[in-house]
Amino acid sequence: QTIREDPTGMYASQDFATRDRYRHVIEDVARGSSHSELAVAREAIVLAQTAAERSGTNDRSAHVGYYLIDHGRHILERAVGCRLSWKSRASRASRHFRLFLYLGPILLLTALATSVVLFPFGGFGLGDWRYWFFAITGIIGVSSLVVSLVNLLVTLVLPPRALPRLDFSQGIPSVHRTMVVIPTLLSRPQEIDDLLEALEIRYLGNRDPNLFFALLTDFRDAPERTLPDDDALLAHARAAVQALNETYREDRPCIFYLFHRPRVWNPYERVWMGYERKRGKLEQFNALLRGGEQTAFSDIVGDPSILGSIKYVITLDTDTQLPRDTARTLVGNIAHPLNRPVYDADKGRIVEGYAILQPRASISLTSAGQSRFTKLFVGESGIDPYTREVSDVYQDIFGEGSFIGKGIYDVDAFRQAVDGRFPENLILSHDLLESGYARSALVTDVDLIEEHPASYAIEASRRHRWIRGDWQLAGWLLPRVPRPPVPPRSNGAKAKRQPNPLSALSVWKIVDNLRRSLVSPALLALLVGGWLFGPGSAWFWTLLVAGIVLLPTLLGAVIKLIRKPEERDWLVHLILTSKSEGRPIVLALLTLVLLPYDTLICLDAIRRSGVRMLFTRRRLLLWQLRSYASRNARRTLADFFIEMWIAPVVALALAVVLWQTRSAELLFCTPVLLLWLVSPVVGWWISMPLVSPVPALTVDQRAFLRASARRTWRFFTDFVGPQDNWLPPDNFQEYPAPAIASSTSPTNIGMSLLANLAAYDFGYISVGELLRLTENTLATMEKLERYRGHFYNWYDTRTLKPLRPQYVSSVDSGN
Repeated sequence: QTIREDPTGMYASQDFATRDRYRHVIEDVARGSSHSELAVAREAIVLAQTAAERSGTNDRSAHVGYYLIDHGRHILERAVGCRLSWKSRASRASRHFRLFLYLGPILLLTALATSVVLFPFGGFGLGDWRYWFFAITGIIGVSSLVVSLVNLLVTLVLPPRALPRLDFSQGIPSVHRTMVVIPTLLSRPQEIDDLLEALEIRYLGNRDPNLFFALLTDFRDAPERTLPDDDALLAHARAAVQALNETYREDRPCIFYLFHRPRVWNPYERVWMGYERKRGKLEQFNALLRGGEQTAFSDIVGDPSILGSIKYVITLDTDTQLPRDTARTLVGNIAHPLNRPVYDADKGRIVEGYAILQPRASISLTSAGQSRFTKLFVGESGIDPYTREVSDVYQDIFGEGSFIGKGIYDVDAFRQAVDGRFPENLILSHDLLESGYARSALVTDVDLIEEHPASYAIEASRRHRWIRGDWQLAGWLLPRVPRPPVPPRSNGAKAKRQPNPLSALSVWKIVDNLRRSLVSPALLALLVGGWLFGPGSAWFWTLLVAGIVLLPTLLGAVIKLIRKPEERDWLVHLILTSKSEGRPIVLALLTLVLLPYDTLICLDAIRRSGVRMLFTRRRLLLWQLRSYASRNARRTLADFFIEMWIAPVVALALAVVLWQTRSAELLFCTPVLLLWLVSPVVGWWISMPLVSPVPALTVDQRAFLRASARRTWRFFTDFVGPQDNWLPPDNFQEYPAPAIASSTSPTNIGMSLLANLAAYDFGYISVGELLRLTENTLATMEKLERYRGHFYNWYDTRTLKPLRPQYVSSVDSGN
């Protein structure tokens, strides 16, 4: 409270979301010194005031949090004479070796596990090609197991690292004005209408005077600069944005914007297209916000006068939902002084704070029920994600996350870090590079909602594109990296090289992505090579690969089983654990079943990127390959056999070879070969759309249900009225004498509001009556006494007083 009331502490009165961390630190420092908690808090204020006088209020050290949860904590501890425990000293000393402490166990365990594969079955010398075959495939394959185990250990040992946040729940200040942008393509009028509807929904959930919404659009690639329907499409988009602004003119004169770019000729791709696709679109938009690139956008709809005042940009994909008040929360995070980016000109990147914040991405409920495939991959989609912190290894250990293209960034810091730093016609997946230059963090307690592919074939196309993008960043593993030609966009100019500004952690992230793309080919090679010419029995190689795939999931299940909450019965805990962990185990089994097809996808993506980077230099920016369209259209079982032909072919070929060369070992290979043989059936079955069953009701059954609904509605029409302040009574007693219980609960109120909506849907009331009834109830709810925003569990409907004993029920308040 002392810190929050300090008038000189920068944003201290708004530093609301960090209060618990501040309190814990103050208590911890006070325990290690002779000072009281109040004295520690006052000392933090004095240090912040001194720094503000010395360096100005914009300096990070002028904020009290700098001395409590940031690099200035040792200054506060020294000022109050705090003696650290040996555990705290060891933890603090290890911060300088975090990457070594993370990668060291991975490298050591990978080497040990690979030696287990090689040495017990000796007979290969260093000059034998088989030794190097099993060494290389073993290292790559086993690394999948080791990295998973180390990451699991990290999430068990380290708590989730939450970022400090300012409380902007009452509104975003004008100095932190933000624009939400959706980079997209214009192709059909219906798609434009869908884009504008989604933009409107994002606005309705995130209304704020300093929040604006925009579409950044290109036309699709074309052999000519303009196509006959271009003008009509652009006119339709322009009119739709103007109509949306007119709809909400009472809120503000201009909320929605359109920024459209014309096609430019790309000599490498040999098509007319938007310059550098999404990356170029954002780069040119950022420049426009700061007075440059005036000619980059041929059409701009909206008031341009506010563009120079936009400080942050929230970028989303076309299918990304922005839940209620998420924008304010993200702006509160990035606006916090301790998260403010600090650029190091010598290193050529952000070294403190963050220019990018990446929220968590969850799968929408509608997407989750499309097929068995989505049900497996989305996890606990029905459980509220907003109240749970999630561990992320990079964020928890290093205080950095990875950008995946959906998040918020600081316009000036982002431009300073990445503007003009990348070569043209090379970078497909720019998000990881941008997070390396501009430093990003994962905001684990803020959620964005997005769609998930319903079909395994569509997911394969998406993974193929990601792998292509990852391998096109391989040049950033070298000490010197490509840079754009000078002058910019000069056709045919050869890009020179510049020192690699990426940190060791960012380089490891690129390595890790490349490693992941090689795991499936390595596991398949390890398994097939072990069966055909490896030492020892075939069952060893089968169990080895199965263990690499399944062990992390099984260990996670065992750990979850052991960590039983005290209040939960063992039988209930066993049932719940088996349900929650069954999905990851099935996913691990699917990895084994679909291994040949996954290998084909990975190798084809690597081959395409390699050939194009080294030889043709064409189609590197192609987001959707022609093969994706045919793959994404696979629906029937025959389609999946055509698409996943590799698995049955490999299974049959191996069966023939093993029968002729190692027939005694065929028995141990048969289960896996059979799984590969039927893997197209599995892929087709899990991708089948799940159709909700339609009840075959008779006429009498429908009449019964409609009569029951009408009688139910009569309860609300009879008893929810002005006498009870438009609140529903808890019950009506018919026998022995009619009586109304003049009390209500949040659940009853929620039922009444939903009943109004259902009555309108059934045609019992008009929309005007629906609005009148709902407004009456909500007006009464505004008058009810609450506890920290929660309704009490019982109220008198006549006096509106909470009934005693007063308590809050999490169930009823949720309802």
